[in-house]
Amino acid sequence: MQIPHVGDRIRLVAMNDDPDPIPHGTMGTVTAIHNYHDWVQVEVDWDNGRRLMLSLPDDLIEIDRE
Repeated sequence: MQIPHVGDRIRLVAMNDDPDPIPHGTMGTVTAIHNYHDWVQVEVDWDNGRRLMLSLPDDLIEIDRE
């Protein structure tokens, strides 16, 4: 599991368990990381104007570190 850093740009690959998910392929900027024992909660400001947290490893992302 890749864990992003605050400030990283990410692309959503899959968000399977949310009733109103962010569309796949949407880009966003990581604003906070909450690291728990076996999962990570990632706060994201999405480019479409939404703010929705990710739960890793359940949600799948790509990190853009160019």
